Amino acid sequence: MKSKFGVAIIGVGAIAKAHILAYEQFPEECSVLALCDIYPDKARALADEMDLKADIYNDYAELLKRQDIDIVSICLPPNLHAEVSIAAMEAKKHVLVEKPMAPSLAECDAMIAASEKNRVILSPIAQNRFRTPMMRLKTLLDDGIGGKVLHATVNSLWWRGQNYYDLWWRGTWEKECGGCTTSHAVHQLDLLQWMVGMPQEVTAVMRNVGHDNSECEDLAIGVLAYPEMLAQVTASIVAHDEGQQIIFQTEQARLSSPWKVAASKPLENGFPVDDESMALSVDAAYESLPSVTYERHAGQIHNVFSAIRGEEPLLIDGVQGRNTIELIMAIYKASVEKRTVALPIDKNDPLYTREGLVSSMPRFHEKKRSVENFATTDITLGKDADS
Repeated sequence: MKSKFGVAIIGVGAIAKAHILAYEQFPEECSVLALCDIYPDKARALADEMDLKADIYNDYAELLKRQDIDIVSICLPPNLHAEVSIAAMEAKKHVLVEKPMAPSLAECDAMIAASEKNRVILSPIAQNRFRTPMMRLKTLLDDGIGGKVLHATVNSLWWRGQNYYDLWWRGTWEKECGGCTTSHAVHQLDLLQWMVGMPQEVTAVMRNVGHDNSECEDLAIGVLAYPEMLAQVTASIVAHDEGQQIIFQTEQARLSSPWKVAASKPLENGFPVDDESMALSVDAAYESLPSVTYERHAGQIHNVFSAIRGEEPLLIDGVQGRNTIELIMAIYKASVEKRTVALPIDKNDPLYTREGLVSSMPRFHEKKRSVENFATTDITLGKDADS
């Protein structure tokens, strides 16, 4: 086993910097050796900005021939995730691939098969799992604190300007492979299925209410039915407050991120009164749990390092990544077909493939404006994302 991993990053858009900063937290364990992009000048500029002594490529196939590359971070548009991930795994590289894992369940399955065949790790990015509030919330649910979950509310609320969709690959079913459900709510849908599992049925609606340069939705609302609970999911990029929120109403208390605990008990007539004892007990349980050592991308990268070395299980693998894509496809299918959709989605279903997705989805608007790159690569997080 190597003592130090060689890393390559394919695609140097805005999220690539987050990967580089995360890898740089482990200078004794890894070194970023190469960057690859169809715009090599852009890759060179990023290397200079980050003070990286990295080789620059515009052809990922050439990069993958290198024997000193052990791990590849794939930060490309979604339509290229499966193709490049599979090529990297066939070259015996471990893969971290940005969200969404792939545009279709068929491509997810092909990626999982390549991982198993080549005995390499495939870890779709789900960096929000690696945050103290989320780890603590997951632990409380696993331990049954508060009792059975009765209702979940998931708010993936963001705001993006009209010009967000001017970037050449965004706002098309063929290249971005979806709107806010795919590009933004993927985070919260991952957290939901990680914490409480997959639902039996999905009902949903979607619209484009505020972005005329996108074919895809900018607002979607879904209801997910479980055997003994319901979850409601709102995916939006028209929310000015950008409040990220996941709330579980259990039998005895409210558990949530951002953390807010509340508990009620009934009066003789069934009306509520605060259960201060239960609220204090739940809050104490939450505060007693440890903080994560490494947050977000750094946490996931550290977990991948440990999994490669056999030191701990992989927290987010291809099957987990696929689950989130299946939820997204179910929301799209239920919205378009105007009916409740049962899970799992069958391999004969049109939405199992990317071609079926692209041909089935509505075009809310025609994409008329397109730029190759924005002048700035700065990105912002939802306002409550760090709470």
